[in-house]
Amino acid sequence: MLLTVDAGNTQIKAAVFERDIIIHNEIIPYELWKNKIKNILKNFSQIQNIAVISVGKLQNDDFSSLQSEVKITFINQNAKVPFINRYSTPHTLGVDRMVLASGAVLSYPNTNRLVIDMGTCITYDFINDNNEYLGGAIAPGIRLRYEVLHNYTAKLPLLNKSIPLSTIGNSTEQSIHSGVINGVCYEIDGFIEAYSLEYKNFIIILTGGDADFLAKRLKNTIFANPNFLLESLYKTFQYNQND
Repeated sequence: MLLTVDAGNTQIKAAVFERDIIIHNEIIPYELWKNKIKNILKNFSQIQNIAVISVGKLQNDDFSSLQSEVKITFINQNAKVPFINRYSTPHTLGVDRMVLASGAVLSYPNTNRLVIDMGTCITYDFINDNNEYLGGAIAPGIRLRYEVLHNYTAKLPLLNKSIPLSTIGNSTEQSIHSGVINGVCYEIDGFIEAYSLEYKNFIIILTGGDADFLAKRLKNTIFANPNFLLESLYKTFQYNQND
């Protein structure tokens, strides 16, 4: 068994894999992470390895107390990947985006791929059918957009995400929902249309915490998989074990 841990900007996601299948997964608040991980190790005693990526608050040393119980592998920019990195600043590519690109190549061979990750930020990552990572885009995520409207204005309320009743908001709250949710959908569809002008055929993988929330509102055909980063981390770990 393998435990994968994705320490993101706002929360931690963990999944236990057995023979390529997720048999347990959960979202963990940062303040509870160590006890929660220890509970997972206790409940799944056959776990022999933990694969970790972190773009958030956790550092390698934070896991030192667990190293006596299980082998820990930190996936970073030095890991072996199944693609050629064409980013003009390759060492600045976030490890989460690197792992998503690896997962796209390993899961969908011999095709062009666009991975859209709906997390704190919305990231777009394009890998062509020659397994070249070309880059993409980074934009504010849904929650950030709601927070910006509230924090940088005097009177706009902070709302929880909600599907707007109409494109034309008939109240301040509905106008905010329309601006945030419809705006994100138009942005994603616009990026997909822009990529399609250069690449006629590519698959689209939508992942992250807001993937299911938005999937049915997009006009393009996509593979919605909220756990794709954890699955990609699993595949990247296995890929690095096969040297």
